[in-house]
Amino acid sequence: MAVEKLILALDVDTLAEAQRLVSLTADYVGMYKVGMQLYYSCGPELLSWFRQNNLRVFLDLKLHDIPNTVEQASRVLASYGVEMFNVHAAGGPIMLKAALAGAQAGAVAGKRPLLLAVTVLTSFSQSEWEATLGQKEEIGQRVQAWARLARQCGLDGVVASSRELPLIQQACGPEFVTVIPGIRPLWAAAGDQQRIMTPAQALRAGAHYLVVGRPITGSADPREAARRVAEEMAEVLAEGGKMRC
Repeated sequence: MAVEKLILALDVDTLAEAQRLVSLTADYVGMYKVGMQLYYSCGPELLSWFRQNNLRVFLDLKLHDIPNTVEQASRVLASYGVEMFNVHAAGGPIMLKAALAGAQAGAVAGKRPLLLAVTVLTSFSQSEWEATLGQKEEIGQRVQAWARLARQCGLDGVVASSRELPLIQQACGPEFVTVIPGIRPLWAAAGDQQRIMTPAQALRAGAHYLVVGRPITGSADPREAARRVAEEMAEVLAEGGKMRC
């Protein structure tokens, strides 16, 4: 179902505001993304509330540190019973494997969260990637290389732009999980995202999960905005889109 693959980014400051958005959108959203803004405000309390209410969580903290620190942090995060969380692929193979070990150690009732590697942030354009970071390769080449590394280290998938989906699938196969931010319906502003697609475009490209934030949370009517996104996704599935369940 489309709803199960729609992740709403709760980029807000308080538990009360997160709960309000959940109450408005629960009929159309299958998972909620908790990022740094909300986690640093009320993380443990929030995650306990999600767990008590049987809500699925994508914990988007992008861990990137020395392997031992990431392993221990991963163990703690996994113990909250979240559906998935992520680390930076740029941390390298030792850190990625340490994260996986931590996720396994913190597994709840024998089930660990899906572990994802962040590749290149969707806020980067190719020109900025080259000019500010001094990178000479195409963004797509780096995304593909990091996706391949993540798979080799035993991770379940990656967070990447929808524009790199064909390269990821080529390197890692169609079942390697892809979580796609930078999703913007035609009726929404792009904001600070550069490498974006509409929900329909991303699903047709083979995305597994779509992360949508401001087009819904910044709307005057978040419930209606969530319904419109879910409806667009459902239409693609009905016509034989490539979204995987």
